Amino acid sequence: MRCVSGWLCALLVLLVCGVEERAEACSCSPVHPQQAFCNADIVIRAKVVAGKEVDAGNDIYGNPIKRLQYDIKQIKMFKGPDRHIDMIFTAPSSAVCGVTMETNGKKEYLISGKADGSGKMHVTLCDLIMPWESMSATQKKSLSQRYEMGCECKITRCAAFPCEVSTPEECLWTDWVTEKIIHGRQSDHYACIKRGDGSCAWYRGSAPPKKEFLDNEDP
Repeated sequence: MRCVSGWLCALLVLLVCGVEERAEACSCSPVHPQQAFCNADIVIRAKVVAGKEVDAGNDIYGNPIKRLQYDIKQIKMFKGPDRHIDMIFTAPSSAVCGVTMETNGKKEYLISGKADGSGKMHVTLCDLIMPWESMSATQKKSLSQRYEMGCECKITRCAAFPCEVSTPEECLWTDWVTEKIIHGRQSDHYACIKRGDGSCAWYRGSAPPKKEFLDNEDP
């Protein structure tokens, strides 16, 4: 009985530890880059030139809250306030959705995030943050106007066939079921655009949509 009891205790400890680890892990629902753009308060292109851990007050128990502060050099503002962003803040660990970026000032990033009440920019792993060089030409051009044109549309992710849109204002995002990857052809080369009649449809390519945009072809 002693051996069985010891084995059960050890199993219980492992299960408890596993639950705690999962509770601390960062979890984000997949979103199309356009959705991330529309959901963000601020979207910029920037280089990260320095990073350090800073105090950000205390939690409800009086324990200090640590944040990572990244000093950045803004190159272009795509969405946000009429001023330069000089620093961004994130959690100190990826387990709580903290973001890690190179701080040598050489790599350019697209960075999206939220603004707090004082105007400071905060980012998480759930935001759209990616090396500028890894973005497609369509994604780069869409940041200036095209994504904004579809912010009133709804992009619905298809997790398994069959799936369909429920309203004319939806675009069906099928990268996962057609390519078995989250960021596939639709993510890289399409934007969901609102048309003159109020409906929404995918638009592909890097050229601006024509006035008489009627491209309803499925990707």
